[in-house]
Amino acid sequence: MRSLKPGKNILLSVENITPFGIWLFVKEKEYFLSFQQYPYFKDQTLNSIQNVQLLHGYHLYWPDLDVDLEIDNLENPGKYKLRSKLHTQISKKQPHPKFPVRDIRKSHALRPA
Repeated sequence: MRSLKPGKNILLSVENITPFGIWLFVKEKEYFLSFQQYPYFKDQTLNSIQNVQLLHGYHLYWPDLDVDLEIDNLENPGKYKLRSKLHTQISKKQPHPKFPVRDIRKSHALRPA
């Protein structure tokens, strides 16, 4: 009796998406991408997160999200100090000094009826 030919090895798959992050299986290793460290994945659709490609054997690319990561970033995060500033920009956004934000409720309250 002869065995069937083995299929292709799976090089990349999204294993699980939790409230805290994404589990990836890449080249026989598992990686966890927390939403705290990778905020651009939070609040995205399942299809856009699962649509990931492995390019050149070391480069992860999410075309729907326009996100690029190298596997070395996941294995050695200490080597790469620069991360997305998306989360800090949103939380620390200040109004432009020439165009201050005013509270509409206060301005309407001062108008005579």
